Order: sequence, then C-alpha cells, then structure tokens
Amino acid sequence: MKVEIWSDVVCPWCFVGKRRLEAALADFEHGEQVEVVYRSFQLDPSAPQHGHELTTPVLARKYGRSEAEMRQMQQQLTDLAAEEGLAFRLQETLHTRTIDAHRLLHLALAEGGPALQATLKESLLSAYFEDAQDVGDHVVLRREALSVGLDAERVDEVLSGEEYADAVVADIDAAMDLGVSGVPFFVVGGRYAVSGAQPTDVFARVLQQAWEESRPTVEVVAGGDADVCGVDGTC
Repeated sequence: MKVEIWSDVVCPWCFVGKRRLEAALADFEHGEQVEVVYRSFQLDPSAPQHGHELTTPVLARKYGRSEAEMRQMQQQLTDLAAEEGLAFRLQETLHTRTIDAHRLLHLALAEGGPALQATLKESLLSAYFEDAQDVGDHVVLRREALSVGLDAERVDEVLSGEEYADAVVADIDAAMDLGVSGVPFFVVGGRYAVSGAQPTDVFARVLQQAWEESRPTVEVVAGGDADVCGVDGTC
C-alpha cells in the first residue's frame, strides 16, 4: 500500500505531520508493507534563492500581524513540535526558495527509492527547522544530499541544471487536480485523503481502513470436508 505526501521542506506542519504518520505506521500491523513517497509542493515559489530575511517578518506581513504576534504563534508551534520530539528554531529560519530541494528529493527517489527519499526528506527538514540552515543554498543542499549517501557527481549535475524540474511541476499540478490548497496533504492507498498534521490516531484509522479495503475478503461458498491436499504434503 502506498502513502503519498505533498509537502514542502519549509513547512513546519509538514514535519509535525511526518512524525505523527510515522508514529501511526510504527504501531500499524502491516507498517513494513506501506510505501511512503513524498511529492513536491512549494509554499512560496517567489521566495529568493538564498534566504536573507527571517521568516518571522515575512509571515507577519503576509498575515497582517505584528512581529510580536507572529513570534508568539511560532513559539506555540515550537512547543507543540517539542511534544513530537522536534526542536524547532522557527524564529531563526530564513525565507528561501525550495525548488532545488525538491529536485534533489526526486533524485533520491530515482536513485534509492522511497527509503532514501524519506531519509533525505528528514535531513532537509531537520536542517531547516532544527539547525536553521538555508535549504535554498546549494552548499547546504549538497552537504545534506551527500550525508544520506547520494552520489556527489549526480548531486552536482542536478544542482547545476534543471533536472527533475518537470517532476516538481508534475507533482504540483497533481496537487492542484486533487484540490490541495495547503500542506501537508496525504493520500493513503490512492483512495483516502488526509489534510493537515492530523493526530496520530486519525492516521492509524485511515491506514487500517485503506488496508482492509485494498484486500477484500473471500467468501468460501463450497469446501468444508471436500478432498484436498494439505500444506504438509498429505493428500
């Protein structure tokens, strides 16, 4: 069963939602048979390539709040994230462009499958939210990509060109087709959508329901004591 997640690497709720889904999968009986794939979504495609301004004043202007109000909201989110084991530094993060981070996530998926992509996703989210690194900076992106085992030559090729840009656009177009207006956005089993960083028990219920519906029960209408050969080889 597949879980697709539309998210951005500068979205704090995406990191919280990732942790809550992981908690649900850890307790899910068939968790090892669930494939998680990350899809691209850009919260602000117009953001500068290299972050020079803190996100706090940017968000304050966007939502018509004072910087003091925005810092208070960020602190509340920081406290909530701590309950999920995350050490956010929201008031130190930079407003930056993320398309190159998403292109590297597509490289990781192509080179190492969902497992490697998930490892890079974690690394990028942690770099931005816990280390206050600029994930629009190619130096930072290259370091994080190499740290998870991606080939240096391929990373340099991707960062120096436009490879996987079409895949990023395709993901965003798919999100628009689904009516996604915010992230994180989860599609479970190609059938059920979960919007936002819902509580872990919500993810648990959706995983169970999608799993059960993906494996319909078979009703035995004839059998009983009829002659059969057993699994032990006896007939």
